[in-house]
Amino acid sequence: MIAHLRAGLVSLVCVLGIFAAPAQAADYPNRPVRWLIGFAAGGPVDIVARIMAQWLSDKFGQQFVVENRAGSGGNLAAAAAVNSAPDGYTLLFVAPNNAISASLYKKLPYDFIRDTTPVASIMQLTNMLVVSNAMPVKTVKEFIDYCHANPGKISYASSGNGTSVHMSAELFKAMTKCEMQHVPYRGSAIAFPDIISNKVQLIFDNLPTALEQARGGTVRALGVTSTQRWPTLPDVPAIAETVPGFESIGFYGISAPKDTPPEIVEILNKAVDEALKDPKLVARLGEVGGLPKPMTPAEFGKLVASETEKWRKVVEFAGVSVD
Repeated sequence: MIAHLRAGLVSLVCVLGIFAAPAQAADYPNRPVRWLIGFAAGGPVDIVARIMAQWLSDKFGQQFVVENRAGSGGNLAAAAAVNSAPDGYTLLFVAPNNAISASLYKKLPYDFIRDTTPVASIMQLTNMLVVSNAMPVKTVKEFIDYCHANPGKISYASSGNGTSVHMSAELFKAMTKCEMQHVPYRGSAIAFPDIISNKVQLIFDNLPTALEQARGGTVRALGVTSTQRWPTLPDVPAIAETVPGFESIGFYGISAPKDTPPEIVEILNKAVDEALKDPKLVARLGEVGGLPKPMTPAEFGKLVASETEKWRKVVEFAGVSVD
């Protein structure tokens, strides 16, 4: 009798297990979703996250709350996401820093690819080299010549160790033999007052913030880090026109903690794909220089993996590391 009862309970648990995830996903989201951002408010990641978060909030009727966890090149936010419940109510904004950190940081408490679930790709973007208006240079060639004439006297800002902003500069240093000092900030938006005042001379920032500052005339744009001129900025040269082979293309997307139900991942992925077909949202991304790049979760996972390997080679080439 007891054996039959146990068998019945096991069967019931199995049946409930089969239907648990779909039932959970059926009314998702039924409360606010927090979206962890690894950088300070006002920076390029934050700008794009808030554009997308507002669209998702309007679609689902639940708030997608952007939560800034700045520090350690975005690793504080990633660690918080990895250690959150895999229920779809904690998401992480994913960018090149997550791929770079895997090789740049030697003692991370997590494995990003193993411990996260890819959800959706949002867009691709380039970085832009901008300099203080006080710098006596107007082209990439003039900048390189100025660096060579003033070795070690130029400082570059970044949004933190391990970001694409940091590594773009390190790759540039390695390929041009320019000697520059690194000054990391907790987000690029925080760095710009020092660049504008020439306390720090330059930054290879993600396009959204760099473009806003350049358009406002507070800094001077010299080039983009894509291999060719960026489609929305045909008048700004590619650095590769002066430094052949130079490239640093970024990506923005969403991941969730490992074991997040696939049904919830699918709901979010379809929502992001829908957003990237909305002319108004696409126009807003275009204003900050982004090119929409929808992908399936599997495709986005492959992108993160390939970017992780690409940046591992750059880290080795540049000879940099963070303990």
